[in-house]
Amino acid sequence: MTFVNPQLFYLLILPLILFAFVILRHKGSVSSVFNEDVLKRLSAGDDSLPLVWRNMLMLLGVLWLVIALARPVFDHGDRVVQLEGLSAVVALDISGSMRAKDIYPNRLEFAKKKIVALFKEMPTDELSVIAFAHSSFMLAPFSSDKRTLEQIVEGVTDEYINMSSTDFSALGEYVAELLEKKEPKILVVFSDGGEKKDLEDFAQTIKDENIFLYVVLLGTEEGSPVIDKEGKPLNHNGAMAITQRNDDLGEVALKNKGAFIVASTGTTGIKDLVATIKAQHQNKEQGEVTIHDREELFYYPLGLGLLFLLLGFSSLPRKKNVRY
Repeated sequence: MTFVNPQLFYLLILPLILFAFVILRHKGSVSSVFNEDVLKRLSAGDDSLPLVWRNMLMLLGVLWLVIALARPVFDHGDRVVQLEGLSAVVALDISGSMRAKDIYPNRLEFAKKKIVALFKEMPTDELSVIAFAHSSFMLAPFSSDKRTLEQIVEGVTDEYINMSSTDFSALGEYVAELLEKKEPKILVVFSDGGEKKDLEDFAQTIKDENIFLYVVLLGTEEGSPVIDKEGKPLNHNGAMAITQRNDDLGEVALKNKGAFIVASTGTTGIKDLVATIKAQHQNKEQGEVTIHDREELFYYPLGLGLLFLLLGFSSLPRKKNVRY
């Protein structure tokens, strides 16, 4: 057994000796150390233990607490842990149509919730998060730290939305670069879709680069008005502009060894999609990490210390003879 913080013995030895001197020699009672009102509240009843025993219990309690602070451990040495999982790029659509409110509260916020759900279903996988509209850019590099990725995604606000048209061709080229050294190459897109003619170059890049495409489609077939940053509906050629979910992107996924779902409330859809991904691809080693294996023991002296202090501050009530 070793101690993680052995220096605490040296830092606390003097206060401990002083404490022992005060309670054992100074006044012969803990009342010289603690406020009288505090002792009354801590005491359960009249003293039933000799004074010297109470003082010794106090001293032992503090001693065990010092040992607990020093963190006793069984040290098992270094251990190499193999990390396994898949690598995938998660792409979030931030085009102007993502402000539409046909799903609550809007497509962008709904997509963010679904991405967080994806993180929870892929805890050991290495994911990178990007955003795309007219151009594509990275939000987070490949990482297995899902809490950090979640915070980054939650930080994507309405200010990120780009009213320019979505360039899926640029998305394909950017993702191909990110996945160049990954195997298998997996892309998960969260989007309300795109027109077939706008997806042709994207589909060709996905095919040429052997990228497995999975799509989470957002929005409704009925659609909703396109909203500007002030929250006002946009007009196109004198009529209100309406954006509808376009499932052509899902068809591209099906033709490129992938799958797609239409996002809905609940987590069933995301779970099914992740299950499909896992079924189609075996986990790949993501490297190894060396950890120092320790078995913590501090809770034993901590428990003993608190027990001795409790016994020292309080004692069993005395039995009283009742006369009738």
